[in-house]
Amino acid sequence: MQQKFLKNLVLLLVLNLMIKPFWLLGIDRTVQNTVGAADYGFYFALFNFSFLFSILLDFGITNFNNRNIAQNSQLIKKHLSNIVVIKFLLLAIYMVFTFAGALLIGYSKAQINMLFFLAINQFIAGFILYLRSNLSGLHYFKTDAFISILDRSLIIIICGVLLWGNVLSDFKIEYFVYAQTASYLITAVITFFIVLKKSESVFFRLNWNFAFILMIIKKSIPFALLVLLMTFYNRVDSVMLERMLKDGSVFSGIYASAYRILDASNMIAYLFAVLLLPIFAKMIKQSQPVNDLVKLSFTLLITAAVIAGVAALFYSGEIMRLLYSIHPDESLETYNYRIVESARVFSFLMMCFIAICSNYIFGTLLTANGNLKFLNIVALSGLTLNFVLNLFFIPVYKSSGAAFASLLTQILVATAQIWLSIKIFKMKANYGYLIKLIVFVVSVLMINFFFANSGLSWHYSLFLAAVLGFSVAVAINLVQIKKIFRLLFVNFEP
Repeated sequence: MQQKFLKNLVLLLVLNLMIKPFWLLGIDRTVQNTVGAADYGFYFALFNFSFLFSILLDFGITNFNNRNIAQNSQLIKKHLSNIVVIKFLLLAIYMVFTFAGALLIGYSKAQINMLFFLAINQFIAGFILYLRSNLSGLHYFKTDAFISILDRSLIIIICGVLLWGNVLSDFKIEYFVYAQTASYLITAVITFFIVLKKSESVFFRLNWNFAFILMIIKKSIPFALLVLLMTFYNRVDSVMLERMLKDGSVFSGIYASAYRILDASNMIAYLFAVLLLPIFAKMIKQSQPVNDLVKLSFTLLITAAVIAGVAALFYSGEIMRLLYSIHPDESLETYNYRIVESARVFSFLMMCFIAICSNYIFGTLLTANGNLKFLNIVALSGLTLNFVLNLFFIPVYKSSGAAFASLLTQILVATAQIWLSIKIFKMKANYGYLIKLIVFVVSVLMINFFFANSGLSWHYSLFLAAVLGFSVAVAINLVQIKKIFRLLFVNFEP
């Protein structure tokens, strides 16, 4: 299973590193620079608001289905025809709650109009994830890998034409939303027919079986609650910024400019969870030991996370200035303040990334094992802490306060998930491994401190610090290069 995981991880990483950084830094960033912080903040707050009730679109069905199909692949035909019906029923419920919430907090007509398309986008994107869960559950990881980049590839093409094709005199934020709608729709249709083929369904017919639908929803409730709680404590920050502050859209835009890098990093880390959930689920059902795979995946992900997170501490200002230029109607003083604030937010958020990476490994392991009750308790605690901290920090520290609240929340959640995983799976303390991990973290801090004060250009300093940081991980045998190459190129697993 380690070999299957590693080979498919490499494919996923290669494909996603080809597409998604350009989507975030080439398209998404260019859109913000083109329309301005206020207009993008307007969109970003609504985008995150559309996430708040997105659990109603899925109700935990995707994660339940992924785990269930991995353990019971023969059920896919029966489940597919019923779950598609459930998804459209959930769409109606989601729309009611989303627009009731929007009216309750006083959104304007313009905000409601944009929210409608963002809500449709949430539905289609969620439907794609459900369809993909069937492919990963069946262990068609290569097919799933190519589908994972299809929607972003289409958005890049559409927005690239609109931004640089001289077809528009003035690019508006609404065009960005419409481009997403078209791309998601095309991807959903293609993925649907691929799933039909892979499941060996000769034809597809919607099936209304109330008892079966009720059973699926009942089994999905713990997954639904977990996703709901995690969505709230991951997405509520920008909504609270926009609602609590006088210039809320501006500060939400500042937060978004820093969050974009975390989002890009999360896309890579999320790939680990996509692969690990069905693999862990199958291994647990077959009573296979998971400790070696946990260690391998955690080491690979946490090594990259520490290198990226520490680099953000030392080079946050330079990175923000590289990514974001001054707007035509913006004073130099306002621009400098925006960069300083976004750099501070960026530092906190990339520290969050280290804890988030831990959650992707241990949270996925606990999900595969069915420990949903504990995960929901931890997520509820995280949401409560995040909300309370935001109430105190946002009025005083604005965007930085929201980022610091997220950091404290993610550390709490990661600590709890690691503790339970060790307890349930009886993982023995590996003091040699812990010492290597501490040596690695301290070394990365020292290396970055040295190069940040060396007088070299920050571009060279950042690159050299990253290379040396990874070299330390290899030198102390934290990252075992020989083992990785053996898993990739020697076919010894059935």
